[in-house]
Amino acid sequence: MSITFYKEIINNYKKLYETEEGYDVKIYAGEKPNIKEFHVHSFILQTHSEFFKKTFITKDGIEKKDDHFILNLSHSPQIFEILLRYMYCGNFDLTTLQSCEILKLLLSSDELELQSLITYIQETLIKNHKDFIIKNVLEIVELTYQKKFLNKLWDSCIQEICYDSNHFFESTNFLILNPAILEIILKRDDFYLSNEIIGWENLLKWACGQQPVIQQDVNKWNKNEFKIMERRLNRFIPLIRFYHISSKDFLLKIYPFKELLPNDLVNNILAHHMAPNNKLNINIQPPRFLAHLTTIKSQEIFNIFASWIDKKQTMHYSKIGQIPYRFKLLYRNRGKTVTEFHNKCDNKGATIVIAKVTNSEQIIGGYNPLKWDSSNSWKKTNDSFIFSFTDRTNFQSAKVGYSKNEGYSIYCNSNYGPTFGGGHDLCCQNNGTWYIKNPHTYSEIHKTIYNINVDDYEVFQVIRNS
Repeated sequence: MSITFYKEIINNYKKLYETEEGYDVKIYAGEKPNIKEFHVHSFILQTHSEFFKKTFITKDGIEKKDDHFILNLSHSPQIFEILLRYMYCGNFDLTTLQSCEILKLLLSSDELELQSLITYIQETLIKNHKDFIIKNVLEIVELTYQKKFLNKLWDSCIQEICYDSNHFFESTNFLILNPAILEIILKRDDFYLSNEIIGWENLLKWACGQQPVIQQDVNKWNKNEFKIMERRLNRFIPLIRFYHISSKDFLLKIYPFKELLPNDLVNNILAHHMAPNNKLNINIQPPRFLAHLTTIKSQEIFNIFASWIDKKQTMHYSKIGQIPYRFKLLYRNRGKTVTEFHNKCDNKGATIVIAKVTNSEQIIGGYNPLKWDSSNSWKKTNDSFIFSFTDRTNFQSAKVGYSKNEGYSIYCNSNYGPTFGGGHDLCCQNNGTWYIKNPHTYSEIHKTIYNINVDDYEVFQVIRNS
């Protein structure tokens, strides 16, 4: 019969670390004046860490004095001690650490190539420290760039950036962002821009903010400044989807910078707008789609919403980019309160709400042509609607119900999220669950009364194109 003694073996290694018996390595961790000396065993270091294994083979950066190997590391003593206890004892407690300390621990683990630890810490950060990642997303992207073992955290940050471009552009670190990272983001189809012109305007802002700084008023540029800006923007010009920018925005916001663009590009864009029915023999990039995994998977769904807003047939607007509205993301619920919904969405005019039902491909929601507020009152309209897609990837599964009792179409209450109809036909409750009732105010699209859980919901401001 086989017997294992894991606990006894671990205790022996723990004792070895604490007594320092037979140590052959002295490590000085930290930077002046915060440096700590550690006495450890080379065989333990090499067993767990590829970094130490290679270091002891090549002897790169190692001195030997009094029969002890001497290493100097820049890792903070606090972080390095956690890593040593992991290597000797096989456990540690992340719950005692702040989010920033966990990130430092991850970066040190990556440098020392502690693979199992890297995987565990990344998963913990992504799962339990989402707010920290969102708040510091650009800094984390810079730290994880081209680090292959940190790909999970990198991917999570890139998804957050693609999801919330407003936060990305408004960050104080945007102007110092690595151009290679900016290029990666602008290449992505799922980089959410409510209007492609926003990408161009912020790209100009970034380019002007590089050293030496150039003022954004193109009318005041000299010949040398035009050359500098042309060099800065050259790699990014192909990434802006100019053909999905309105003729008005092109004339006012892009054409003044025509010297920065290839002549054939300018001519083709002009032809595209002046003779839209004349097909150009060029490869036009598709518009960016809103690949928000929790809600919608295709830009085309906004064509359907636009058709319903104008009370047309579901596929009235069948061409991408031809709808008379823009949809600007105002809010995404990620476990936040209804107070946050009102802070972000009140008094913003017409909006459309989209929610994904948990453990399904179903999305539900509604259109408020007026505004949300916290007045605890009913709003009167016959232009609002609620909708459901049984399968968000199948537009044939769509159902829409318009208000038939306009006095109770929209309910604005500080204790509720988006709420449609008396009764209510569709309501986001204070605890985050949604409530759907038999038809009361709207045409029938749901038959049963039930509480429903959603993974997420989004609110878009509906802006009519001028």
